[in-house]
Amino acid sequence: MVIQSYQDLDVYKRSYQLALDVHRISFTLPQSERYELSSQIRRAAVSIPLNIAEGYGRKSSQAEFKPIVQR
Repeated sequence: MVIQSYQDLDVYKRSYQLALDVHRISFTLPQSERYELSSQIRRAAVSIPLNIAEGYGRKSSQAEFKPIVQR
């Protein structure tokens, strides 16, 4: 299978499903935590597939993969 988009990546599919599950579960938190804590949890979960998509779209250079030299 040829990968033509970040949406073809298994890690993206799994992280997207995780974000959906976290969103659904966040509504089971106590009412007092629902707006602050659940909002933060949802944003963190959504950031995973967004970062994968952003990283896929970036044209990578060899500089990004250079090993760190210990002195």
